[in-house]
Amino acid sequence: MEQDQFYMQRALQLAQQAADLGEVPVGAVIVRDGQVIGEGWNRPISGHDPTAHAEIMALREAAAQVGNYRLVGAELYVTLEPCTMCAGAIVHARIERVIFGTTEPKAGALVSNQQLFDQPWVNHRPDYRGGVLADDCATMISDFFRRRREHKRQQKQQRQLPPSE
Repeated sequence: MEQDQFYMQRALQLAQQAADLGEVPVGAVIVRDGQVIGEGWNRPISGHDPTAHAEIMALREAAAQVGNYRLVGAELYVTLEPCTMCAGAIVHARIERVIFGTTEPKAGALVSNQQLFDQPWVNHRPDYRGGVLADDCATMISDFFRRRREHKRQQKQQRQLPPSE
């Protein structure tokens, strides 16, 4: 869908804001009735908040915007498959549909590991779709971690150099 790509592009822009802060580049946008009601990007490190994932930040903004923690009829666009914490918050917020870019093999809770929305005990089951601009989303994440590994390697090499005389 063209609309899905449009909002995922915005989520990628928000993910870049996270990367600029040194955070894992994940961005999220919440849309209801064709209007953006919430946006967020990862900031657990800069915000000293383990819950400050992109989805949580977007949910907080959207709930404040509409004056209700239930976001019935809303769609959430996020560059990376949500983790367990975020998937739980999405269920509680009654998000109608989740559209994500790339999967998260280690912590993804929708398709990669738990399939949380498909569990019989979940009281709300959002529709979900993955793979929207997947290559762009995956490249942003992999480039971030590649640069981080290179930086750590350089720091290690500098510590091993003998002092100059």
